[in-house]
Amino acid sequence: MKLLQLTIALSFLLLIGCNDGTPSQIQTRKGIIEGVELEGIKRFLGIPYAKAPVGHLRWAEPVPIDAWSGIKETKDFGPWCPQPDFDRRDEGTMLSGEGWTIFLDVPPNKNAHEDCLSLNVWAPAEASNHPVMVFIHGNALGSSFPVYDGEAFAKDGVVYVSFNFRLLTIGNFAHPAITKAAKPTDPLSRYTEMDQLAALRWVQQNIAVFGGNPNNVTIVGSSNGGAGILQMLSNKKAEGLFHKAIVQSGNGWWEPVNQTQNEQLGCKLASMAGLDGCNATAEELRNLPWQQLPVTGPYSIDGRTWKEGATQAIAAGNVIDVPLLIGWNDFDGSSLRYSPQQVIKNSHPSVLASYKKDSWDSEEDLAYALYTDLHSGAPARWVAHQMEQGEPVYLYLFSYVLSMERDKSRGAAHAYELPHVFDSLDKVTPPIIGSFLINDEDHAMSKIMHACWVSFIKQGKPTCPEAPEWPSYNRATDQLMELNLKPKVLAGFRSEQLNAQEKAMAHYLEKSKTGIEKFLYGGE
Repeated sequence: MKLLQLTIALSFLLLIGCNDGTPSQIQTRKGIIEGVELEGIKRFLGIPYAKAPVGHLRWAEPVPIDAWSGIKETKDFGPWCPQPDFDRRDEGTMLSGEGWTIFLDVPPNKNAHEDCLSLNVWAPAEASNHPVMVFIHGNALGSSFPVYDGEAFAKDGVVYVSFNFRLLTIGNFAHPAITKAAKPTDPLSRYTEMDQLAALRWVQQNIAVFGGNPNNVTIVGSSNGGAGILQMLSNKKAEGLFHKAIVQSGNGWWEPVNQTQNEQLGCKLASMAGLDGCNATAEELRNLPWQQLPVTGPYSIDGRTWKEGATQAIAAGNVIDVPLLIGWNDFDGSSLRYSPQQVIKNSHPSVLASYKKDSWDSEEDLAYALYTDLHSGAPARWVAHQMEQGEPVYLYLFSYVLSMERDKSRGAAHAYELPHVFDSLDKVTPPIIGSFLINDEDHAMSKIMHACWVSFIKQGKPTCPEAPEWPSYNRATDQLMELNLKPKVLAGFRSEQLNAQEKAMAHYLEKSKTGIEKFLYGGE
């Protein structure tokens, strides 16, 4: 079994908090909360940072939580935001095309609830003006997932924050009726990012009482969470809310759907949910049980708050300039959701030509290499190049494969860096057989990776144990750090292939654009 499958098998742990230890109280701006202190770490779980996005607040900008009297217990995680049970996706139907995917009739995740806007804080008991890390999880699950446990960061002097936010259809939806019901200046559709901004504002307003420094905040995300970091970097509303950023396998280049296209998509989703398409009312849409909604999550711009996509903003230099650590895993292609043959078919001829010099054991091997480079590698390197003239940018390649996976893996799979970043391998391994799965080398890799991240969070430059100095990125030298048991600097890593992917960016953006248009409006 693979590591993340093993982690999912521990679902009984997900919403369990930490009630052992000494009660610990803190006065936040909205009221007193009580968590626990255990072994020098204070934990406050399930702190509400906005009102429940239900009723008229579904598909609306998050509203700050009201103040409360008395003491609010924060010893247990809050529920995840609405999402399907992706382990049971085969029980439903997946519709997909170039640039879009929709899931129908997939059973809901039992840990999910619409009243989900909460966050968690781990802090050293004696913290005072300590650096802060805010973690943005991917497009599924939630902040209580065991791999995201903040204990190791707190032990190393970092105040750690994680939070839940609206995802997928609940997190990005547009419909003519929702637009009509909104005020002319209200932001639309990108409720995921609105929640993330609200959580970052909460950090600015409250983190000092936990011993955190609001002027030294690093935002960190993996997979779709990494993509969210790139979107945050290109959103001027986020300026001043963070001071460093880490992007782990932050997905590819995007061609966003505009508000008109997103509303048309919303009409189709309403029809699939049993309503009268574009004629559905805002009240009908907001009263619909979330479990009945088809599941999708387009990347969009609303023409109001978001007038250009992150790819376009980064290309134009319209970004928040902060130190950046960015990279990918050498088998990020494991996240492939369609056939290897389709990957090859979608590739630009010039890209395919650049791969002919390499030796591939099979067509699948070629396809996974193409997808890894397109989806994560080339975009990460391109972002580093676009931002290299500002604050330092550090590029990495994660290539470590767990000992139990080495005889059956093409490399470090998508998201498999996470338990090393969090030094949480022991929290995600089934206790009954854990010692047989994870060995000393695996733990050593976690110590290296975790230390790299802690140093960047503290000082804005990654320093890794027993590794050479990590050079900041520039295209002339094209250097990155390969993160493995013996970290090393590589120059020109796969430059021919990554250059070819980068030059074909417009091709891939156009295919995404025409794919969604064909789905929305028909035609060839």
